[in-house]
Amino acid sequence: MLELYQAEDCPYSEKVRQKLLDLGVSYVIHNPRTHEGEVRNEQTDEQLRQLGGEDQIPFLVDTRREESMYESDDIAAYLDEYYG
Repeated sequence: MLELYQAEDCPYSEKVRQKLLDLGVSYVIHNPRTHEGEVRNEQTDEQLRQLGGEDQIPFLVDTRREESMYESDDIAAYLDEYYG
């Protein structure tokens, strides 16, 4: 399962969402905070920090492959490689 921690108003998150859409991949979306840093969901904000160690979005978790990563370009390349 793919899980994306992101913000609706974040252009980097939009890039990852578009890649997932282009590939037709199903995923779960989490919106812990806004692009500017305003926390919207304390539980998912805490999960983001625990899983990745940083307060940075977008953050992708691939539970099937036991991988996780930041950076929209790295995430897009990963998705192309394993789901494209």
